[in-house]
Amino acid sequence: MNLSNGLLLMILGSSLLPGLAIFFLREGSHRLRTLLNMFGAVFKLILVGVLTWGVLHEQIFETRWMLAPGLELVLHADALSVLFVTLSTILWLVTTVYAIGYLEGSPHRSRFFGFFSLCVTATVGLALAGNLFTFVLFYELLTLSTYPLVAHKGSEKSVRGARIYLAYTLTGGLFLLIGAVWLQSLAGPVEFVEGGVLSQLSSELHGELVIIFLLLMIGLGVKAALVPLHGWLPQAMVAPAPVSALLHAVAVVKAGAFGIVRVVYDVYGIEFSADLGVLLPLGIVAAVTIVYGSIRALSQDHLKKRLAYSTVSQVSYIALGTAIFGPLGTIGGVVHLVHQGVMKITLFFAAGNYAETLGIHKVSEMNGVGRRMPGTTLAFSIGALGMIGIPPVAGFVSKWYLGIGALEAGMAGWVLPVLIASSILNAAYFLPILYRAWFMPQKAQWPDEQVVLPNRETHASLLWPPLVTASLALAAGLFAAAPFSPLEWAELIADREYIR
Repeated sequence: MNLSNGLLLMILGSSLLPGLAIFFLREGSHRLRTLLNMFGAVFKLILVGVLTWGVLHEQIFETRWMLAPGLELVLHADALSVLFVTLSTILWLVTTVYAIGYLEGSPHRSRFFGFFSLCVTATVGLALAGNLFTFVLFYELLTLSTYPLVAHKGSEKSVRGARIYLAYTLTGGLFLLIGAVWLQSLAGPVEFVEGGVLSQLSSELHGELVIIFLLLMIGLGVKAALVPLHGWLPQAMVAPAPVSALLHAVAVVKAGAFGIVRVVYDVYGIEFSADLGVLLPLGIVAAVTIVYGSIRALSQDHLKKRLAYSTVSQVSYIALGTAIFGPLGTIGGVVHLVHQGVMKITLFFAAGNYAETLGIHKVSEMNGVGRRMPGTTLAFSIGALGMIGIPPVAGFVSKWYLGIGALEAGMAGWVLPVLIASSILNAAYFLPILYRAWFMPQKAQWPDEQVVLPNRETHASLLWPPLVTASLALAAGLFAAAPFSPLEWAELIADREYIR
């Protein structure tokens, strides 16, 4: 095995091995646990940087193991996988710093960080999957590794939320498995190839391929929180803030959205998907989810639940972009994979800071919090404005490309109204929060204010992560045309996916 092939294993191992070691650490081994967490996260980032450079210069990275006839474990890096791996790796590093500060002094930290590392390993594994079998394997490992994180607090409410999450995601995984097995029985081992692999199958199989597409979308739609498969997501908000951030921005929800992109572009192929007539139904489901999630967010006083329904809405922009038949729509959907991640993780970091420092869990408790926690609230404001689509934050870039992509594809008649309605609804549930935080006087004492060092709004390990991710969201918008920006990488992916 040469260095190029071994790099993929090293990327997986950089989180897997520290995670396994952390399970065996005593609770009091704070320094060693922190060292293992940070070493794994930084080392993975360096390795992913090398991978990105190689893929950009068309170097081949692939590793294969034959497990049984017809079942081959394949790791392969292409432009799409590198985009998702880079997002996961950067946000894992930031979330690790945040989680170390957030869980300071709490019990079961070794268990938490062990499963935390396994979760990231599964996410990176499915991103680097070179065929459908490998993807399904890591997809299910992701489900199993995140369940203990959702149930981490051990309360009755946490365990109930985790069981709902497990029931939904295992059921979705079953649909995905059925679809994958059925597809392999028709086409043989299904590799991920830019442009798709199914267009050469006999037209007599097209009916079956449509049904299989539905099964795969149900399986992926559970994690992507497509309506009506989204019910687990608000319930999972009982998890600690670092887990919520992980679920919404890095791992579970984004894994479902990434899977939808993979199946449409690299299994079926965008042109063959259009010929089968499956793009329009996917687009309609995404549009309904976008509007429904925004409407439900309006009535939520609990901050994390409002953000959860916002995620239901925002992640479906990725599915909508996938369903728009044209390069510009593809760019809008794929780049939102990154943009939504950095904006949403900022919002959940800020929500965790409000809860951990002041005991604030509800929107109605946020009056004047901007003066008490200006750095956190500034980060929250940038994330919220980006979600609305206000320039120059990254969210504007995503919505702009989705809009012009719809015009290019002749779908503006229904896509543009969805985007406009969603932006108005986004403003309706985010702007009142910002008004309360910055302009309304504090009602009374904070619900549960913690003692922090003088002249500091909260601990540094909690403050800097949202400021960093908010800066990334702003930079992704301001420097969208710069080399190596998410937008440039999305343009590269779109160029490779469409047959010219």
